[in-house]
Amino acid sequence: MATERRGGSSMHEGCVPWPEPVARAYREQGLWNGDVLGSWPPAGPDGGSRTALVAPSGTLTYEALDRAAARTAAGLLRAGLTTGDRIVVQLPNDADLVVLSLACFRTGVLPVYALPAHRSAEITHLVSASDAVAYVCPDRVLDCDHRDIAREVRERTGSLRHVFVAGDPGPYTPLAALDAEPLELPAPDPEDVAFFLLSGGTSGPPKLIPRTHADYTYQLRETARLCAVGPDDVYLAALPTAHNFALGCPGVLGVLRAGGTVVLAPAPTADVCFPLVARTGVTLTSLVPPLVPLWLDAAEWADDDLSSLRVLQVGGARLDPQTAREVPKALGCTLQQVYGMAEGLLNFTRLDDPEEVVVHTQGRPLSPADEVRVIREDGTEAGPGETGELFTRGPYTLRGYYRAEERNATRFTEDGYYRSGDLVRRTPGGDFEVVGRINDVVNRGGEKVPAQEVEEHLLAALPVTAAAVIGLPDPLMGERTCACVVPRDPAHPPALSDVQAALRARGLAGYKLPDQLVVLDRMPLTGVGKIDKRTLKADLEA
Repeated sequence: MATERRGGSSMHEGCVPWPEPVARAYREQGLWNGDVLGSWPPAGPDGGSRTALVAPSGTLTYEALDRAAARTAAGLLRAGLTTGDRIVVQLPNDADLVVLSLACFRTGVLPVYALPAHRSAEITHLVSASDAVAYVCPDRVLDCDHRDIAREVRERTGSLRHVFVAGDPGPYTPLAALDAEPLELPAPDPEDVAFFLLSGGTSGPPKLIPRTHADYTYQLRETARLCAVGPDDVYLAALPTAHNFALGCPGVLGVLRAGGTVVLAPAPTADVCFPLVARTGVTLTSLVPPLVPLWLDAAEWADDDLSSLRVLQVGGARLDPQTAREVPKALGCTLQQVYGMAEGLLNFTRLDDPEEVVVHTQGRPLSPADEVRVIREDGTEAGPGETGELFTRGPYTLRGYYRAEERNATRFTEDGYYRSGDLVRRTPGGDFEVVGRINDVVNRGGEKVPAQEVEEHLLAALPVTAAAVIGLPDPLMGERTCACVVPRDPAHPPALSDVQAALRARGLAGYKLPDQLVVLDRMPLTGVGKIDKRTLKADLEA
């Protein structure tokens, strides 16, 4: 056993800590209790022989998962990586992602979790923002060769020393080469940063969210408790595990910590997931709203046995009430609505809530220690049923983005509340109804498309004098992304296919490409000369 704790100032550089009196109170209340990520398998006589992971590449017991993580941890250190180094991790739902994550948690190497849809523009930003020394990626997924992305990123950045590739490495290092005899490692300091999640990118590229061992293990414990997750549960990771929802609500890490089994799906479609549910006895899974009607339709004709499914969590965007009512009938399970953010605060409907609460609200805070305020536009507290912006702070909600002093000054109050940008109403029973956002972002089926970032690419890539990106109502996605442009040459306006091709050539992720294009003679402007998106959106909706 390790006899020392790892940690130091390098782990906290660029991060905003909780004030010490607040941190002390969380420790005294047992919310932060010394638990650290990666300290699995759970204790018990059969802890090693039970199935931990069912993945496309194979099945791992807890003993095999622990051994693989220990060998990969030693391999990271042998390759020259060290505590505090940042690495951008972009891997599909397979065993490599879980093994590498546990290895990083044990060594203090800090994963920056990129999303599968990210391309060179986003990966370049993440490497630059974090000064990452390594990029971990697959060889090829569908039509994307990630080794080409690695080449572009290395040309544009200066910090990368390593590229590790799962599969055919090409000119780079195979991920499998991170393998060495296990070492005795010092335990992490629970209040050290463990990894970085990404913000929704409400203005410009995503910001980095530092999550500590203490705050995230608290989140895992509480979500597992609320969802009644234990060793007999089987969680299907249908969504990308790099999302906070699938990673820790309770997700992959929460179910592993509870001693259950995790099944990693290569895609969230019913034709892929239903056989996995039937074969492995899945009891819990998570979806974003656009997938739910597709699963409900598939359940009418599929002959897979879905009777093991106990809970379907739905989050990432608001689920319409009509679809919400159909879930228990079609899938035979309990619906749990989830409203949360990678920055921290999570809200859940409870498993025993009345139908009307589950259908019409997005739940209430996970923890009694979550502090939540709903603030009207005039700065006063909103009453029950009144709309306002959600402000929050608590034991698993960050106090500041990584290396973002200017942004932190506007997104956090002086007393530590995070300004979510979400407009909500609180019912008399304490549940939230999410009614919109003040942030300039399109919520496209749970994927957050930052308008400003796409607008900058439009102006750089196309012969246009003005560009605005807005969200318009869409029956399937909730919102679709509409790009409005004023062409330099009105006689030769761009077509939607031209716009998508130009943005794709700039390395923009596919989910950020506009679904609709509107060509205008001029943009509506506010009194101070800014594009009036409110008027623009109202005109197009009309």
